[in-house]
Amino acid sequence: MSRVCPGKSNGRRPARAGRTRSAFSPSGRRFLLGSATLLGSFMLCGGSADSRTPESDHIGRGSGASGTSRAHAALKPGGSKKAAPPSRTGLQSGNAEAVAVSARRNVQRNAEVRVGREVVDRMVSGTNVLRMLSQVPGVNFSASDALGIDNYGASIYLRGFFMDTIGVTLDGIPLNDQSYGNLNGLNVNNAVISDDIDHSNVSQGAGAVDLPSNTNLGGTMQFSTTDPKDKFGGKVLQGFGSYAMKRTYVRVDSGVLNSTGTKFFVDYARSYEKKYDSSSPDFMQQTDAKLVQPIGENSKMTAFFNWSDAQVWNYADKSQDILNTLGWRTESFYPNYRAAYAAAQWNWVCNGNDTLGFAGNSCGGGAGTINPLTGKPLALSGPNKLPAGWENTSEQADVAYYDGGQRTVDYIGGLNFDLELTRRLRWLTTFYGHSDTTYMSYGDPYVPSTTGAPLSEEVWTPRQERFGFNTAFEYHIGNHTIHTGAWFENNNQAESQYWFNEPVLGEGTPLKAIGPYTTYGKAIAENYGFQWNTNTFQYHVMDTWKPLNNLSVLFGFKSMIQTTSGGAQFTNTQSYDGTLPTYNGSLPNGSMTAAAAFLPHINASWRFLPNHEFYFDIAENMRPYGVLPTGGASAGGTSPWAVSSPAGSDVTSQQLFDSVRREARPERDWIYLVGYRYTSRPVMFSVDAYHADISHRLISASVGSLNDPETSVIDTRRATMYGMDASVTVRPFTQGIMRGLSLFNSVSYNHMTYGSNVSIMDGEGVFHNVRGAKMTGYPQVMYKASANYTWRRFNASFDVNYYSKRPYSIVNDTYVPSYWLANAGARYSLGDVWAMKNVMVAFNVYNLFNSKYISMMGQNGFPVSGDYQSLERGAVREYFGTISTEF
Repeated sequence: MSRVCPGKSNGRRPARAGRTRSAFSPSGRRFLLGSATLLGSFMLCGGSADSRTPESDHIGRGSGASGTSRAHAALKPGGSKKAAPPSRTGLQSGNAEAVAVSARRNVQRNAEVRVGREVVDRMVSGTNVLRMLSQVPGVNFSASDALGIDNYGASIYLRGFFMDTIGVTLDGIPLNDQSYGNLNGLNVNNAVISDDIDHSNVSQGAGAVDLPSNTNLGGTMQFSTTDPKDKFGGKVLQGFGSYAMKRTYVRVDSGVLNSTGTKFFVDYARSYEKKYDSSSPDFMQQTDAKLVQPIGENSKMTAFFNWSDAQVWNYADKSQDILNTLGWRTESFYPNYRAAYAAAQWNWVCNGNDTLGFAGNSCGGGAGTINPLTGKPLALSGPNKLPAGWENTSEQADVAYYDGGQRTVDYIGGLNFDLELTRRLRWLTTFYGHSDTTYMSYGDPYVPSTTGAPLSEEVWTPRQERFGFNTAFEYHIGNHTIHTGAWFENNNQAESQYWFNEPVLGEGTPLKAIGPYTTYGKAIAENYGFQWNTNTFQYHVMDTWKPLNNLSVLFGFKSMIQTTSGGAQFTNTQSYDGTLPTYNGSLPNGSMTAAAAFLPHINASWRFLPNHEFYFDIAENMRPYGVLPTGGASAGGTSPWAVSSPAGSDVTSQQLFDSVRREARPERDWIYLVGYRYTSRPVMFSVDAYHADISHRLISASVGSLNDPETSVIDTRRATMYGMDASVTVRPFTQGIMRGLSLFNSVSYNHMTYGSNVSIMDGEGVFHNVRGAKMTGYPQVMYKASANYTWRRFNASFDVNYYSKRPYSIVNDTYVPSYWLANAGARYSLGDVWAMKNVMVAFNVYNLFNSKYISMMGQNGFPVSGDYQSLERGAVREYFGTISTEF
């Protein structure tokens, strides 16, 4: 994205009253020496890559698809500017600032949409950060719980690109893959407290050429946090809602501490909600901290740090068979351990599988039924049985388990320097680190415990530690802004799979999905253990040229190389009880490299008449190979290392991997975008069309059961996508009580099909050709409408989205139905009440009309043909209230 230097407008530098002090003046050098010392001891820090003028916080400074937006404000020792006193009147349509925020909720410039803080304020406090983008044309966000805490059931698509193929940053820190259980990044919802988000820039084209990302194929999302305030103070917020939802948020701002302008904030948030069809909860707590240190008058350092701890029970996976046969509220057994115990015993005795040696035992069960592993009677007296109706499904005991969930602990942060070296040259650098520890589990009724219990707890343990830096120089000469730099990241990744003992019924408390898992001893079995090391290097150069005041043209390219080495360190070749999966020979191990020397990017924006803009964007992107273990729980992810060969096969897993390694190519996409936009106070209108040529997209196809899945990874070789988005925002009244009303409508269309003759086999051994099949999981048509009204201290909003039916199977013989989803909310400012300042109350309704719909799909992979247990139901209607105050 094009950048502007301090005070620069239309490529021309205004006259200065005097030369500003360089960052390398004596005081600047002293500070840099101190900062270097701080960096050496700062293991996990944070930074902001976006320094903004105060005006840009409200009206946006979109800069197309050519880089991270920057507007370098002159930084005075006491802060960037003298802060305006906080409003004591709340929301007022007569307030120009409030009107600008309300009317320009989504500000569009070039191939980019800027979503401002006002959108976050209208959401329920603590809602998934990604939901703030749900009204952007072409974006499809969904979640199984109202707050979106459960990443297993949350997803986002951007113009046909899933969240593992979108470039995402937070204050310049690359977050990479956003999907559940990934080994290459962090979901933004776990990286920052939503209350601290200032705005997000969403690319409608191919994304920024200088964006540090190894997942960007067709778009980017750049999130920026709020800066600490110049005046000491804070905020306290308390939320409550349906299904025992509680949300607490506390923030303290230091204010400007000294003559150099040092300031920081620190805050804490905790969210709790129960499932709408189960008593199992979701809990998440986070801490954010941000420090801003001006250096001289036109440079600064920022540090950002986040710690998050998410303890989540998942909703049970659904299939269309389960929904049609058992209804929409079929859920896991937790906390009914006895029922889960009985279902596991039924699976042993009654399902016709004699692997465990139950031949001759009565399906009626009772104390006389012998457990062949222990030689003792099964602990549960009475009949072995499944809940009513489960035997009428193809899943039977797989319909739901005792529990399932994940525990994730993340630390992420960075240190950012934005330094003016000369009047024409800036140096921009971010150092960052991220550590993730995750446990993903479910109660497995197919693997018994050595305690004698007929079930155990199956646990995956993904780990990753990422460290890197992104550095660039920005030089202004004449009508050109030249930007060049490099990004490097090292990622140590690992994942293993274990089983842990559950207790015999009545002889102890069952394990929790979020751990600890060692209550009844160490792991009783390990299925596999993988470990990788990935190094990514990216270089870019671009020139933003303004030959005319109303014309901006960008030329640039990036080069990328990524090497991953490693793989299986342990392979289970012998099952202790005859139930665990085993493999023929060792699982895959080896290195793979993806490289592209020249990935070009061309972008132009022409304001040919006042309020009228024409723009286009053309770019090529590459996504290197991802890593996942065999049988990993990540949501339908694809990886060359995920191939496996079952015991008894003539082909080993290593042979399969070597074959894939010889033939595989990293995905490379060409993205073309052209658009027109009209912007005025009463009307904002935009329309654009896009096309993508997609090469070597890997897809994951799943057959079998959740307990015994067979997953294949295939190269679709070639695919094409085209689509369009159109949106209009109208403010029909310019004065009077209705002046604060704005109406928004958008429609999106997307058509993506595979273009090569590639065969894939389903669970029945039948081969299907994917040519002509549409992309799974993404609606072809989306319609979005919203109304927002502000009058003095009151604000009300309503939005409704329509999503057309979505292909579920890879060959498109199964679809998920279309649906409408509506939300409503209202806020009122009470002003100052006694010692409390700016007291605000809010009320929101999620899923206003209580629609039944599928949110996340494909979390366990998509079926080749027909049905599969890989669907999540969307949240039911829920009510939320919030009260907040400042001091």
